[in-house]
Amino acid sequence: MKQLFLTILVCLLLSNYHAQSILPTVKLQQLLDKSINNRTIFGTQVSIQTPTESWTGAAGNLEKESSFYIASTTKLYVTAVIMYYRSRGMLTLDDTIGKYLPQSLLKGLHVLKGNDYSHVLTIRHLLAHTSGLPDYFLGKNEHGKRLYDELTEGKDQAWDVEKAIALSKTMKPLFVPGEPGKANYSDANFQLLDAIIEKISGKKLDEVFQELIYKPLGLTKTYIYSDIHDKTPKVMYYKDQPLLLPKAMTSFQGDGGIVSNSQELLIFLKGFFNGTFFPIAYIEEMKDFNPIMFPLENGVGMMRLKLPRIFSPFKAIPICYGHSGLSGAFAFYCPEKEVYITGTVNQISNPQLSYQLMIKILFSI
Repeated sequence: MKQLFLTILVCLLLSNYHAQSILPTVKLQQLLDKSINNRTIFGTQVSIQTPTESWTGAAGNLEKESSFYIASTTKLYVTAVIMYYRSRGMLTLDDTIGKYLPQSLLKGLHVLKGNDYSHVLTIRHLLAHTSGLPDYFLGKNEHGKRLYDELTEGKDQAWDVEKAIALSKTMKPLFVPGEPGKANYSDANFQLLDAIIEKISGKKLDEVFQELIYKPLGLTKTYIYSDIHDKTPKVMYYKDQPLLLPKAMTSFQGDGGIVSNSQELLIFLKGFFNGTFFPIAYIEEMKDFNPIMFPLENGVGMMRLKLPRIFSPFKAIPICYGHSGLSGAFAFYCPEKEVYITGTVNQISNPQLSYQLMIKILFSI
């Protein structure tokens, strides 16, 4: 009798544990459905992976298999390649960038208060956004305009690394490279990292991604957007208007040019944190964070999403690591919950929307 009681008790405990581990898919789908308001969010797609389960949902004008621009989440792919090269002794993070870049890019790159710091910039500075370089995309030019403003006004245009860096050079650097406690998010950093990768590999960036990331992971719907006639990715929204920017999207490359979907983004994210591309020990070294834009902090090639308890007095918001993009895309790993979460709200005007949805999902798991 005692043995029977113990057996029943164990079965009940195991069944309860199993029930606890099942993703609340109905509730998750309801969260996505409720997020669609047709004013700011017109479509969303999310993939989730726990230690035992996975789930993908979509709502609005996005379907589960829809492709979308992941924007600056692309930077994680660049980081993966740089760390891969590091693991094979092909570079070190403290290499000065002049070792790989032509003088035309380096000349006048970082001049602050009459001092030229261009030749002391390192790969680490670029990855961590501690270079002090202004952002060619969000920084203001001599006319007080931002490239971001021109694009969101519908003035589509193309550029290459030379033009992006030339634009950055017209703006004043913010601080000396590596100045303690200082960071400034700048797409110029990753335009330069693209050029370094192409110099080392002798290949175009997307070829490198294909060789080191897409093919090993079996990704078939992930690529750098390069054809202005390509209609595959869902059109992004700026406020309540669709925003067509094919020329610009072919120009971002490693600082924001990848097209993917939440399922393939999740496969990549797992590979990033599980040692597929570089030793897992590197992750701890990359957790050297500085505030950049609330609620994000930037480490060496990745972000940390960390909200103070005041925003959720009754339930702590788990700390997550990964990256997000201006398009509303996100890819984060939350060690406390052992959860990977990727997706998009496909909205440019308000980055907070993606974090709000992500936090609601994490609280429901």
